[in-house]
Amino acid sequence: MENTETQQPVQVTGTAQVQQVVMPAAAPAPTAVPTAAPTPVPTPAAPVPDPKLQQLKDCILSANVPQLVMISISYALDLRSSDIHIEPLETHVRIRYRVDGVLKPIVEYPSNLHPAVVSRIKIMSNLKIDEQRIPQDGRADVTTKDGKEMDLRVSTLPTVNGEKIVMRIQDKSREIPDLPDLGIKGISLKNLEAALASPNGIIINTGPTGSGKTTTLYSCLTRLNTDAVNILTIEDPVEIQLDGLNQSQVHHDIDYSFAKGMRAALRQDPDIMMVGEIRDKETADTAIEASLTGHLVFSTLHTNSAVESITRLINIGVQPYLITSTIELIIAQRLVRRICEHCKRPVQTGPEMVQIVKNALEHLHAEGEIDPALAEGLQFYEAPGCDQCGGVGYHGRVGLYEVFRMNNELRRLIAASASTLDILDAAQKSGMVTLEQAGIIKALEGVTTLEEVYRVARKSD
Repeated sequence: MENTETQQPVQVTGTAQVQQVVMPAAAPAPTAVPTAAPTPVPTPAAPVPDPKLQQLKDCILSANVPQLVMISISYALDLRSSDIHIEPLETHVRIRYRVDGVLKPIVEYPSNLHPAVVSRIKIMSNLKIDEQRIPQDGRADVTTKDGKEMDLRVSTLPTVNGEKIVMRIQDKSREIPDLPDLGIKGISLKNLEAALASPNGIIINTGPTGSGKTTTLYSCLTRLNTDAVNILTIEDPVEIQLDGLNQSQVHHDIDYSFAKGMRAALRQDPDIMMVGEIRDKETADTAIEASLTGHLVFSTLHTNSAVESITRLINIGVQPYLITSTIELIIAQRLVRRICEHCKRPVQTGPEMVQIVKNALEHLHAEGEIDPALAEGLQFYEAPGCDQCGGVGYHGRVGLYEVFRMNNELRRLIAASASTLDILDAAQKSGMVTLEQAGIIKALEGVTTLEEVYRVARKSD
């Protein structure tokens, strides 16, 4: 049951069009066709099919399931994918890759192949082949034919059409970028570096799932990773294994939680600790205890902004006086797609959007954070798409960062149970750049588009 999506990359129609363009240049007789060959016209031809995609389709046609699975993983790496989705539908199964945060259809295959594909992936990740009624989670280490080593986090979910598979890809050969390479700059980078130099305190990273929190924390730990310190991490799961770090993975089924891991880590003579997430009061109390006893602690929360993390901690049950004495820095972050440099062009912005941008920049109190000429011109960019970016208009991603550095004025407001708006206003006056402002600056610099910025950041009132 090969559908149109499977057949499109085989450039049959494109080849026919090129032949029709060349043939009229020669005599109408069939013998004149060879004379047209020496005069190829360098007009834009149909794109050449991706060889790896063609291999994937050949595996589907030949029902070579082991190769189908391996090539689909390898091809996902080539496209810089973070996740592979294998989804059974009513009449067929489709494979989609998440590239730069957006799902992209790749290929489809017949439903009768799906049980074999699921079994192959389950064998790779040590899951139960005969259990199809409940979700399962597993992990696999994979080395592709071209020598790429990957760590796969595999999740299965029973659906009405069969088991859905999602594989999170972690390329072991990928190096952790340094903080400036992630997109942190200016006063945000200065405040973060100052917090990393602190002997103790808590540094919290907040944002939705898939916003790059783990990469940011690993980048911070990489800077601190020397022979002179003992770094312990409690994670769920351990996503990236780094030399020099003592990394432990929690197991909820045997009652090994973040809080228990933190308490055990405190007996391991640590200098720096990282706990994967503060989910409850017990974990928060243990992190605070570690900070008060002279340790630098990293963790994550799920909130919409840096300031809202204060409210979240209070809701969990942490007393305000403990927040003011232990929190050193809070980072809120999002990921936006980078605009394609090959097809980037200036774009006119509507008056309503220009007014929104001006209102946001009016509250920017960080000196030197933006070039005055850019703030005056308010020139933004778009990318219609080209061959280099696959017609999307974007290639790669960059982070937007909102860095909240604790100071005495903010401590006073938190201790007095001030509102979130009052704390936000004081933080901005002390130089904090909000997610919206950070996105606008990157859009003015031609790194991304306003559309991307407001896809992930809220507009200020």
